[in-house]
Amino acid sequence: MPIKLSKELPAYQKLSDENIFVMDDFRASTQDIRPLKIALLNLMPTKIATETQITRLISNTPLQIELDLVRVESHVAKNTSEEHLTKFYVTFDQIKDNYYDGFIITGAPVEHMPFEEVDYWDELCEIMEWTKTHVQSTFHICWGAQAGLYYHYGIPKYHLDKKMFGIFPHKVVRKSSILMRGFDDVIMAPHSRHTTIKLEDIEKRSELKVLSVSDEAGVYAVATEGGRQVFITGHSEYEPNTLNLEYQRDKNLGLPIEKPKNYFPNDDDTQEPICLWRAHANLLYSNWLNYFVYQVTPYDIKNIK
Repeated sequence: MPIKLSKELPAYQKLSDENIFVMDDFRASTQDIRPLKIALLNLMPTKIATETQITRLISNTPLQIELDLVRVESHVAKNTSEEHLTKFYVTFDQIKDNYYDGFIITGAPVEHMPFEEVDYWDELCEIMEWTKTHVQSTFHICWGAQAGLYYHYGIPKYHLDKKMFGIFPHKVVRKSSILMRGFDDVIMAPHSRHTTIKLEDIEKRSELKVLSVSDEAGVYAVATEGGRQVFITGHSEYEPNTLNLEYQRDKNLGLPIEKPKNYFPNDDDTQEPICLWRAHANLLYSNWLNYFVYQVTPYDIKNIK
């Protein structure tokens, strides 16, 4: 899929090197079509890595996409330069009058805190409320999924005794969902989190449909009927080495961390990890863009209700 990015964005050259179809403003302006307008609210500390991971996955359909990178104003990023943020990101105040076909809310390393104690919680709540009237489909990831389920449906998160860390098998339990179309009966997906949500809490809300679960990692995919809200508790966007970087970081800091499960060959952390989730990740995002965004979004994007 052609995705429109600034040539100066670090993701542009990396994705071009991977033979992913990216285009600049000039090339995009010569195509007489309405591109899908997607926004990415990037709450991760590793913003450049995350924006590259997400743009890689939303490049897997035949439609042109315009991507806005969004940041919160009520939090000062410590791991990304202000120059990068100023150059490539916009704030919610700058886009709140816009309408989007799709909106992605990433995870964030704030799981140990109650939602209300996160310094940008009020701003995030304002954004999540806004998505109900200005976005066709919103895709929540990891902590972003927990935050969305809590804000929209009052579903709490629970602290785990130890970090859910590794690659876990998940069963597709709602095969009729078009988000799961083409999925194998069992899929692999990465998790890296200290909190979880419970199946019984979700099943109390008739608006929510559980799509995929893991015996060990718990609920993985949840969506509303029609896909206006999608919640993914794992990190299907992760690159092959992402969990290894997290593992080595925590180990070097002397933090209690176990090896990621089902990740290193023979559980040997001196060997290169094996990627078992790439095909599923691409299918997940292409299904979301096709069935929950492109197929149902109005041609006049301002008609989103």
